[in-house]
Amino acid sequence: MPLNEWLYLVNIRSNISLLLTNMKNQHSQEKTGAEDIFWNLSDLYASPEDDALQSDKTELRKLADNYADKYKGKVEQLSAEEHADALREYEQIISLAGKVGSYAQLIWSTNTEDPALGKLLQESRELSSEISQKLVFFDVEWLKVDDKKASERMASDALKPWKHYLVTSRRYKEYTLSEEAEKVMSAKSVTSRSAWNRYFDETLGAARFELDGESLTEQQALSKLHQPDRELRKRAHQSLTDTFRDHSRTLTFVFNTILADKYTNDKLRGYESWITSRNLANEIDQSTVDSLIDTVTGKYELVQRYYRLKRSLLGYDKFYDYDRYAPLVKTQKQISWQQARERVLEAYGDFHPEMKRVAGKFFDNQWIDAAIRPGKRGGAYSASTVTSVHPYVFMNYDGQLRDVQTLAHELGHGVHQYLSREQGELQASTPLTTAETASVFGEMLVFNRLMDSLDDPEEKLALLMSKIDDTIATVFRQVSMNRFEDKIHSARRTNGEQTTEQFSDMWYETQKDLYGDSVEITDDYRLWWCYIPHFLHTPGYVYAYAFGELLVLALYSSYRSGQPGFEESYLDLLKAGGSDWPHELVKKIGIDIRDREFWQQGLSLFEDMIEQAEELASQLEDKTKMK
Repeated sequence: MPLNEWLYLVNIRSNISLLLTNMKNQHSQEKTGAEDIFWNLSDLYASPEDDALQSDKTELRKLADNYADKYKGKVEQLSAEEHADALREYEQIISLAGKVGSYAQLIWSTNTEDPALGKLLQESRELSSEISQKLVFFDVEWLKVDDKKASERMASDALKPWKHYLVTSRRYKEYTLSEEAEKVMSAKSVTSRSAWNRYFDETLGAARFELDGESLTEQQALSKLHQPDRELRKRAHQSLTDTFRDHSRTLTFVFNTILADKYTNDKLRGYESWITSRNLANEIDQSTVDSLIDTVTGKYELVQRYYRLKRSLLGYDKFYDYDRYAPLVKTQKQISWQQARERVLEAYGDFHPEMKRVAGKFFDNQWIDAAIRPGKRGGAYSASTVTSVHPYVFMNYDGQLRDVQTLAHELGHGVHQYLSREQGELQASTPLTTAETASVFGEMLVFNRLMDSLDDPEEKLALLMSKIDDTIATVFRQVSMNRFEDKIHSARRTNGEQTTEQFSDMWYETQKDLYGDSVEITDDYRLWWCYIPHFLHTPGYVYAYAFGELLVLALYSSYRSGQPGFEESYLDLLKAGGSDWPHELVKKIGIDIRDREFWQQGLSLFEDMIEQAEELASQLEDKTKMK
């Protein structure tokens, strides 16, 4: 990918799960023990005033200048050994840039209302753009190397540690501009895409939602949608809509601007469609994406079948959009931070001691920020930072079972990122299609351990329904969002700027396709496209969630069936990071993601979960009749 895009990702390199976890976390008045769980970022920098931070910025500029002096105009003539030396120096610069950018992003996300931290973040992005402009020649010159000569060079032993990076980078040959044009693209990105994304984050970070006499953050208000009190869910839904409506003009403008910015960039680079660049980054072809989308949309009936079951179990005549995350149980036991820690580590340890050992480091070394506080960004993510340091986990822990699952999810990312560091800066990160593998697998480990420990059919059903809710959110809802993305990008490119109502119409249409007549979609819900960050931060991201969930269902099925050597093969998969094509990596565990039947297999396993829920519900009904 172009260097300016690469450094942009380095600057915010996180497997962000805001979209899902915004819908998972809850707010309560009781203390959980997570109120004092703050991360210690000193492995990056001691503070924003740290002298080391300032000296690293100076050193970064110096390294970039020296690199340009040494290699500019010479890439085509490099020997394989010289090219290897150049890549080592390149990784050193990227690592330092990533360290500066990661620190700024992480500390800002804990208090988006602090202007000083916003300034620090902006400065880091401007520095990233500056470095990109200094180094972009290396990308451009490498892509100009004759294909035959490039193939011979990549086949050498000297370049073996970077072979996959070099191979995949050449796929951008026809989409890379001249050096001067790439410099302009990098320079303008600071005041276009990244600036509008920051404005979006800070707008919603500062927004307050009035509910029952309280002024809540978006995170706290969204959490109410999981409460057993239906009237509370309805009031929370209204509160969210009211504030979204207050900001709708601003948010509509932000959406239109970022959509237009992407269209301009795509045209300049010659990308065939709005999703082409994402597929390239995901190392996946459009036919595989189409197969995934077609298979999932073809099974929307499973979602509708499930919600009819849930409506029946809750005893509702009508099932509204604010009822989707209603729990079956009327009271929900709070889970302390210590209990969550124990549950996740025990589940990881049951699978493999190395998983538990690495995950334990996050707790022992203060690599987690879990406390809910004003100004803190909503949701959760795991930031890989740079290979010379370690990942950090960010979440908002509120003591509910879903928060335990979120912790398992983000620690899955963290373990993956920690183990893949051995691949080096250019090959440690995975495409988004496989980035969710370890996180969702971690959730499955915890979920199934809990299920195996329960004997009461009512408790098992409540937990199973919760998991099905999450799977719908991860697979089907994400694909419906992909359909919305496809519509808004196409509309913006064909018909120009869109109104709030036009965006809302497209949102309603794609949500109606998903839910059919199983869910009554309120007029208020038509506006709920406006708060979802993935559409803006990472266009095209959402289908990767469905990809990851269905992949993990297949992987977990292999594990539970007792496939010999699975645990070690799985760890090898994590350690491999992005050092090979996704389909080649998972093939080593017996999974063929290029087979159209693969997606159907995952959905069949999901249907089994629904059938299990129906069976448990039937048992409970029979039990009630016997009393």
